[in-house]
Amino acid sequence: MTDTAAAHTAATATATAAGGQVAEPRARFRDLLAAEWTKWWSLRSSGWALVATALAVVGFNTGMAYDTYRYWSERDTASRADFVRDGIPLSIAFSTDAAMLLMLAVSSIGATVIVGEYRTGLIRTTFAAVPARRSVLAAKVCVVTAVTTVLGAVVSAASFGLTQAVLSGRDAGVPIDHPGALRLVVASALLAPVSALVGLALGAVLRHSAATMTANVVVLLLLPLVFGADRHWAAVVGHALPAGAWNRLTAVGHQPVAHPWTAGGAWTVYAVWSVAAAVVAVASVQRRDQ
Repeated sequence: MTDTAAAHTAATATATAAGGQVAEPRARFRDLLAAEWTKWWSLRSSGWALVATALAVVGFNTGMAYDTYRYWSERDTASRADFVRDGIPLSIAFSTDAAMLLMLAVSSIGATVIVGEYRTGLIRTTFAAVPARRSVLAAKVCVVTAVTTVLGAVVSAASFGLTQAVLSGRDAGVPIDHPGALRLVVASALLAPVSALVGLALGAVLRHSAATMTANVVVLLLLPLVFGADRHWAAVVGHALPAGAWNRLTAVGHQPVAHPWTAGGAWTVYAVWSVAAAVVAVASVQRRDQ
């Protein structure tokens, strides 16, 4: 027997003699990730929610492209000539309505991850098995971020590819290297994990389905409508919201606005909301579930 093994055996014997039992080894974080991953996919509703969201958003954008294709002949010559220059293909590639639909759907998915466990009481079993509550929530944050990032990437890429393929039938589509196209695809893809983390954080704090869904609508959809760009302070608040950041990153051309801001600032808003939501989710469960 090696010295290390002997020391381990002696320590185990001492612990057994003193307390009557050997403490269970602390759960490794990768085991928590695996558990949360299995928990996610063990529910059929999780997969169907992702599929339904993807089909709805991609279908909405593709439908707009098809409408443009269908009624192309009704446009005058000047409108057709300025179609690409005015950036309309990009506004169709991922529309504002589609972004709102994505935010609402994905934030609801993120909220369900934690609210569902509180509703069924499964969270008590989880915390009994793993007393390290912050680690459990951190694992949830990682899984939610990974799954919704993939969802966002698939939805954004598919929307761009399909819409531009439809518009190309009228010689009105643009490639991915068109100015602003790649940024639109990336910004739309990352909107999904940002929204999902916001939903997860609100769910961890409120722990009630109706209240959480209402809060999602208020934070992600209603506040951007309340804080317009007519006054400086309102514009600052609007810019600091996820929807405002997405609007800035997907803006086409040099549209005059009363209070402009930078793309770098919009990327920062994405990062701050994501980190803040993760911190709120982890901290709230540690403070309230002792």
